[in-house]
Amino acid sequence: MGEMIELTAADGHKFAAYRAAPAAAPKGGIVLLQEIFGVNSHIREVCDGYARDGYLVIAPALFHRVEPGVQLGYEQADIKEGLDYRAKVAEDDALKDIDATAKSIRDAGSITVIGYCWGGSLTYLAACRLASVDKAVSYYGGQVAQHINEDPKVPIILHLGDADHSIPMSDVEMMQARRPDIPMYVYAAGHGFNCDQRGSFDAAAAKLARDRTLDFIG
Repeated sequence: MGEMIELTAADGHKFAAYRAAPAAAPKGGIVLLQEIFGVNSHIREVCDGYARDGYLVIAPALFHRVEPGVQLGYEQADIKEGLDYRAKVAEDDALKDIDATAKSIRDAGSITVIGYCWGGSLTYLAACRLASVDKAVSYYGGQVAQHINEDPKVPIILHLGDADHSIPMSDVEMMQARRPDIPMYVYAAGHGFNCDQRGSFDAAAAKLARDRTLDFIG
């Protein structure tokens, strides 16, 4: 359904991105942020799904600065490789790429950033630091807790699992206590519950979170 395109960040870095367009005029734009596994088949399928719902969606390849064309699976070796790439990408550089992606689809209308795992953490930072996004939806971002005192400048919601090995409920409860202004939905699920290619996939939680996301972005 979609296609790979090239975008350019403010610092001149050129990077690949997956673009999925709706059949009619877009309801708005979505910047969709990858997990540590790159813009793989799952991320592209999620983009295609939101495009079918009427949004213009672009997923920037956030590893492009260190390794172009990353598409990993979900085995232990893939996890290790993905973590190694992530460690080499500076937050500020990732945010530059996210900013450029959002600006590239400004004509689509309101821009929502939606991110998963590492992308969920970057989503929170984008909501706090980028003027180019209008709303944000974070799925199980492992670093959100350490940034929770930073103020989002746009409406944001968080999707979390109560059995997430990387985000203990003590962190979730701390975030809820410190930021009662941010809706945080907690599901009976583990990390990665939205991904139907992972063993932790939970169809009921994924559907409910997606329904809430669509209601939120309008």
